[in-house]
Amino acid sequence: MNMSVSQSIVPFLETISKLKTTPRTGWLYHGIEAPESIADHMYRMGVLTLLCNDPGINKDRCVKIAIVHDLAESIVGDITPHENVSKEEKHRLEMEAMNKITQEMLPLDLAMNAQEIRELFLEYEHASTSEAKFVKDIDKFEMLAQMFEYEKKYQGTKDLSQFSWASQLIKHSQVKGWLQDLMTEREAFWKTIQGKLEK
Repeated sequence: MNMSVSQSIVPFLETISKLKTTPRTGWLYHGIEAPESIADHMYRMGVLTLLCNDPGINKDRCVKIAIVHDLAESIVGDITPHENVSKEEKHRLEMEAMNKITQEMLPLDLAMNAQEIRELFLEYEHASTSEAKFVKDIDKFEMLAQMFEYEKKYQGTKDLSQFSWASQLIKHSQVKGWLQDLMTEREAFWKTIQGKLEK
């Protein structure tokens, strides 16, 4: 445990509060005004994991993983491929941030809780369990849902299909089913937009 461990929970609160105001930068790069925050994304992920109906997956653990998986971004920000940061460097930066959060920003009496947060983060990073794999699928699905919502918000003036690569990486059958529903609606939306343009 770091010797500069906090005597209060306040530094932790102040750090994670940044998740509420830090935008998901991928949307900014595509001209979305006032896009969702990192916390917005994680909150909906947390709710979606509650809908897991796979008896082989611990739903409660999924919720925990979902609400901590981007915690490091409160320090390093939302690193996207646009930043040209390697996967290894991204992991190193985020691990450094998680160590700071869990070893320096929480009081000593919360050391066990801090360790749990760190372990949940690593479980997600390494996709080492069925729960982590499910949450990774939810991460991608939530982004795709947000993509479609922004396309609708901008009434078809923004085609965000460059984000749809994520659909190929979704593996869990339940999430694949949700994805199919989403993409069916999206296809119908774009057909309507195309029809209006042709008139």
